[in-house]
Amino acid sequence: MAVYLDYAASAPLRPEAGEAWAAACVPANPSSVHAPGRAARATVEAARETIARAFGADSAEVVFTSGGTEADALALAGIFHARQVDAERPHVLISAVEHHAIGHTADILAARHGATVTRLPVAADGIVAVETIARVLERHGGQIAVISLIGANNETGAAQPVDHAVALAGIHGVPVHSDWVQVAGKVPCDFDASGLAAASISSHKIGGPVGVGALLVRRDTPLVPVTGGGGQERGVRSGTVDARGAAGFAAAALAAGGHDLEALLAPLDAAVARSGGAAICRTPPAHVPGTRLITVPGCSAEVLTYLLDREGIAVSAGSACTAGVVGPSHVLAAMGLGDEATSGLRISVGWGSTSRDIDALIEALPRVIEIARAAAAVPSPREGDRR
Repeated sequence: MAVYLDYAASAPLRPEAGEAWAAACVPANPSSVHAPGRAARATVEAARETIARAFGADSAEVVFTSGGTEADALALAGIFHARQVDAERPHVLISAVEHHAIGHTADILAARHGATVTRLPVAADGIVAVETIARVLERHGGQIAVISLIGANNETGAAQPVDHAVALAGIHGVPVHSDWVQVAGKVPCDFDASGLAAASISSHKIGGPVGVGALLVRRDTPLVPVTGGGGQERGVRSGTVDARGAAGFAAAALAAGGHDLEALLAPLDAAVARSGGAAICRTPPAHVPGTRLITVPGCSAEVLTYLLDREGIAVSAGSACTAGVVGPSHVLAAMGLGDEATSGLRISVGWGSTSRDIDALIEALPRVIEIARAAAAVPSPREGDRR
């Protein structure tokens, strides 16, 4: 692939992370008491310290997971169940534009455990109004087990008012979790200062290896395990910790940041603005750097993605993709985009992106849109005419 513009899905492995992974190839279980096991444990704990410093947490607050999805599920379900012990708190409060890791976990809590899930609506810019959060808290504060509000949306880059939510929730004693998967490495993250009860991060989004992530969880946050096992991570997450993955994750966390991603995307913004409405950039007023959602009226995002792929340019459809099946985006639908909910292209850049990558996209996009529009204008054959 000549041009890779899908960092929001997964960033290429940073050289530093690859080197750290290779150097940590200790053939032992970190829970073993023999010398190789102790060496693996030392690797895990050194990585834990590094990740804690990178994200403003204490090392005791870093719980390793298999990635952002598991961290999200552990936070939402773990806090929900823990908060039912001393009181009946059936409500779960999330935004309408959460990642499926949160949305689907909330649905499971509703279907299997009687949770009442409230999805906070967003405005046309994809951002929840602070007044909406305040209103729901005033109405249901004493019955809310947990709030989860994504730090930045994975399709649009829209930054949610997490700090306001934490302040409002604190009045009612409600813990707040935030999915930081699209935030980490792009803007400074200080878990201690955030006031959050928990936050999820993922290694491969910042150039670390796939298959490792972490839940930052404050020590006084009520949290129970959602799976059984050996309780390796603070008794709330079981399973052998991947020492090599943790080392690569830590190296990526150290290397993250320092790239002016907004400057890199500025020429694309200008090109879209000159398109006369052929394409529309949906950049919200509050957003993290590095992500652009472009809708192309009258075109399918799936077709556009395919055509760009033929040009050697990798981007994502703004629509949700589960197991390779593309459907209308719940995020764009929540923003009120109607038919355009299936026409969104997500362009995302990161540590290895260059201006040449953006130039290649700008050069190819008008041609690709023209082809996609021509294809959309061709009427489908009647059933009787098919052979």
